[in-house]
Amino acid sequence: MKIFLKTEDEIDLMRKANQLVGATLAELGRNIKPGVTTLQLDKIAEEFIRDHGAVPTFKDFPNPFGGPFPASICTSINDVVVHGIPSDKVVLKDGDIVSIDCGTLLNGYNGDSAYTFGVGEVALEVKQLLEVTKASLYIGIEQAVAGKHVGDIGAAIQEYCESYGYGVVRELTGHGIGREMHEAPQIPNYGSHGNGVMLKAGMCIAIEPMITMGERQIWMLPDRWSIVTRDHKPAAHFEHTIAIRKGKAEILSTFEEIENH
Repeated sequence: MKIFLKTEDEIDLMRKANQLVGATLAELGRNIKPGVTTLQLDKIAEEFIRDHGAVPTFKDFPNPFGGPFPASICTSINDVVVHGIPSDKVVLKDGDIVSIDCGTLLNGYNGDSAYTFGVGEVALEVKQLLEVTKASLYIGIEQAVAGKHVGDIGAAIQEYCESYGYGVVRELTGHGIGREMHEAPQIPNYGSHGNGVMLKAGMCIAIEPMITMGERQIWMLPDRWSIVTRDHKPAAHFEHTIAIRKGKAEILSTFEEIENH
């Protein structure tokens, strides 16, 4: 697969799409509380994205294993790692965690970001899982500079998360992003320093650690989308879309509004 380097104009368009994802996640954060269904969150997200002139990329996204994705966001609760389908039967409870993965298509370019929210009072050990997973995302981003390799990103995330005894999911990865939601190269959350594709200025990638409190083994539910931990321990997921630069990476998505409300 070809890796597309983006121009400054393209990066600007991607920045706008990703800022909208950040605003959507913040809007959802304001509505996350016990008693809310994940389908309610999905409706809020779809309306918000469309009101801002964009399309929710995940809606009808094709699936190699079955039917297309039926919703605008992924809502993955507790032991669901990623790709949880919003439902009126799934009601948020005090102590839950919910990872919300969101994508927008705005002016021909994609935004993609994910944030794991706590619902009400979350157990301390689960809070730590969220903190470590989010910190590992930024540790990975520090490695994402021109001249380094994809393996440097994965190795940094893996070393940090495994030092806490957590599992690093292998079967799912981050990815290149641009006009398509998923472009080359794949960005694993594990690896060896100096290995893999060399990073070049103008590459845009989504880095997304998917980290489990217990074993790293996962399986797919019968809905052919939801991925859960085999031991049913919680998992966390955070994601930023970034542009590779010669110095420090530029983070195109944002958690600022989520964390400052």
